Amino acid sequence: MGAKLNQLPSANWLALQKEINLNSPHRRKKRKFVHEAAPEQHFKRGEHSSSSALSASTQVAPNSAPPAPGLPTGVKNGESIDSLRRMILAELEDQYTDHKKQPGRYIALDCEMVGVGIDGKESSLARISIVNYYGAVLLDEIVKQRERVVDYRTEWSGIRPSDMVNAQPFTEVQKRVADLLKGKILVGHAVFNDLKALLLSHPFPSTRDTQQLAYKYKLSKGRHPALRDLTAQEFGIQIQGGEHSSVTDARATMAIYRLHRREWERGKRLPLPPSEESDRSDPSRTPKKRKRSNEKADNDLPDGGEKGMNSGLSTAAKRLCPSRTKNTSSLMSKKKTEWWSELGSSKGSLQTS
Repeated sequence: MGAKLNQLPSANWLALQKEINLNSPHRRKKRKFVHEAAPEQHFKRGEHSSSSALSASTQVAPNSAPPAPGLPTGVKNGESIDSLRRMILAELEDQYTDHKKQPGRYIALDCEMVGVGIDGKESSLARISIVNYYGAVLLDEIVKQRERVVDYRTEWSGIRPSDMVNAQPFTEVQKRVADLLKGKILVGHAVFNDLKALLLSHPFPSTRDTQQLAYKYKLSKGRHPALRDLTAQEFGIQIQGGEHSSVTDARATMAIYRLHRREWERGKRLPLPPSEESDRSDPSRTPKKRKRSNEKADNDLPDGGEKGMNSGLSTAAKRLCPSRTKNTSSLMSKKKTEWWSELGSSKGSLQTS
């Protein structure tokens, strides 16, 4: 073994070494390949790449995908696009103050349906969610079914038979929704379908349908744009990828409305709150107008004239036909049985056939 180690390199090896020229400055060095972290995981030096190290900003809703690169940012119509995006992804729930949890003037509504009737083709209300202007949840209830459910439509509705254990009666949910809708601006996507399932109505001037408004203001080329398409277009996030969440859909609807509210409400007079409407209709709030109308009513005559006012028609008639007026007065003074005897006294005579 020692003899072999002390052997000199052969002539072939020396010639090959000269040909390769290992000491050349142009020799390629070995490169180290390091796996880079995912773009959404910005770890600082010393942190572990575990799932617990993810910040809250990377956690998304169960039925939505993370924001895609190149998503829209900045401020539009006075609204922060990033803040509205975080509202949709349920990242602002811990930041709601007591003021932002109140119903306010604007509420957004969304419903999920299950199939009843023959082959489950008839839709029945199964879940109702309502959020306020800031995305805070005001109501989120599973509705008890009055008919046998043929198709739960779980792949879209997210409703399962186990959810019906603690479901609320339809009449109770309907009453709660009706109370929340009073005096509010209702925002929804194809919201008339939701109102139909709730067996409720809402004044048209107080309703904002994002599907109709998006088409009217050329936000979408189609007449009936889908909510997921508008959300992806305006915020760069995908919703309704699997099972739908009525809370997420209601927040997305409110976010779209808030982003275009200034344009959509331009030149439109919002209805007054119920308190102001009652004040306006209260007779005691307008005493001067009522006093003038009463004074005018006292002076009015049944035929439309007023007391103390002369139209001048009688004077004009006397000036035009003075003789006829005298004959008329004399006829009125005679007995009714002799009225025909005086007809020939004026110009002309009575002709009988």
